[in-house]
Amino acid sequence: MGKRGNSPLWGPPETARLVVPVMAAAGGSARSTVAHLLADELAAAADTVVLDMAPRLASPWPTWSGGTQAGGLAALPHDRPLTRGAVRDAAALRRAAESGWHVVTDGREWHAAPLSLPPEPAAWYQLAAAGGWQVVVADTAHPIAYDLLAARCSGSPSVTRAWCDLPFAIPVLCAQATADGMQALQQAVMVLHAEGLPLQRTVVVLAATADGRPPAVVRAAATMLSARAAAVVHLPHDADIRASGLQAQPVRIRTRTRQAARELVTAVLAAAHESFGDPLPDAPQPAPLPAVAVPAAV
Repeated sequence: MGKRGNSPLWGPPETARLVVPVMAAAGGSARSTVAHLLADELAAAADTVVLDMAPRLASPWPTWSGGTQAGGLAALPHDRPLTRGAVRDAAALRRAAESGWHVVTDGREWHAAPLSLPPEPAAWYQLAAAGGWQVVVADTAHPIAYDLLAARCSGSPSVTRAWCDLPFAIPVLCAQATADGMQALQQAVMVLHAEGLPLQRTVVVLAATADGRPPAVVRAAATMLSARAAAVVHLPHDADIRASGLQAQPVRIRTRTRQAARELVTAVLAAAHESFGDPLPDAPQPAPLPAVAVPAAV
């Protein structure tokens, strides 16, 4: 559980922007589910968007946000400045129990030509700033330990560091609550520490794969991580999500899953205010980036 107290759910001021990159130590770590739960809870307090980093045929978001008639990433012009209206029109609307939030994804048919999306987190931050969202949940798709090691060996900046360095970013690191998941998580944490990345403002989510008490190896890892990370949150197994996914409307999410999601949001917000101040400072104006050519939709 989180090492901080139970803070009330509050959102950032209208002039602020909170960035929550959701990353994973390995595949199958419930990263997208965690991003969905975060958006559901944060949208009750602030204007929220999920940015989908995964390629179209490897992402659940087009299915989860289907039927909204949004143009998606392919509708964004690549040869002229983006307007708030154009960005908002391209985002799919996802209904939640108490509010709604947006998803920016590529929802075209499976046979459409792939989009050449910018890898730089700063470009996605610019997109969120253009859309005017206060909370940005980024469902990243890169393997963080490999990304950091490859960047170290090549001498180039890592995607992971770039996400952590964005203004007012609180990383969320997901792992399966299994022995293999803990091994992958410990390797990722070791690399994060070696690279000097901000574990002290990182929230760890351990996603259970079955009902019952977490295995001893998971409990031991949670105890170790609670001294290094901002918080450790246990996400229980949810048979409804496993059986039906998150594409149904309304989504059936069990009470204990909702409770864990609220604990996660409380931990994220507490880490943000402890790291950056209360209230959050004004969001900076993003610097211009070179235009990236995106092939026309087919």
